[in-house]
Amino acid sequence: QVQLVESGGGLVQAGGSLRLSCAASGSISGIVRMGWYRRAPGKQRELVATITSGSSTYYPDSVKGRFTISRDNAKNTVVLQMNSLKPEDTAVYLCNIVASTNNYWGQGTQVTVSS
Repeated sequence: QVQLVESGGGLVQAGGSLRLSCAASGSISGIVRMGWYRRAPGKQRELVATITSGSSTYYPDSVKGRFTISRDNAKNTVVLQMNSLKPEDTAVYLCNIVASTNNYWGQGTQVTVSS
């Protein structure tokens, strides 16, 4: 079974940076898009960033200008660079890969931003 493993989460002060990485344990064919979601305490899951197979990216206004998503198709990895972090960015960040026939999710990595 293909598994997604996230890494890079941690505790940082407001204004700091973190780099999250997601790697697939096995080969995934027919990837449509890769992305990151987050689930904050008391809030619903929300989309953070996506990148398609054609390298088109999307960011919601809440993170636009601060977060950058990138990928390495050969390695089936996706990275989220987070700068200028705010306390409201505190959440469990989940990696997501949508392929032609399957939708894969990681277990999540905790990001905590202190004020």
